[in-house]
Amino acid sequence: MRCRLIDINMKQTIDTYKLTSIEEPSDEVLSQLMKEAAEDAKRTNDEATARYFEQLKVDTQKVCAAWQ
Repeated sequence: MRCRLIDINMKQTIDTYKLTSIEEPSDEVLSQLMKEAAEDAKRTNDEATARYFEQLKVDTQKVCAAWQ
């Protein structure tokens, strides 16, 4: 088994923090994680909304064509 040394003095960054870490993230790291999660959620929500309305448009055109 290999022993891994941890540098306690090492500054925690978004790149060095592991979500499985026993220690709590610093305020800066937590803020960055939350910001990135919010950006990702907004992007995926915007994409889903665009797909929804595009499908609604297609379905509306099919229904209108069937009634003519």
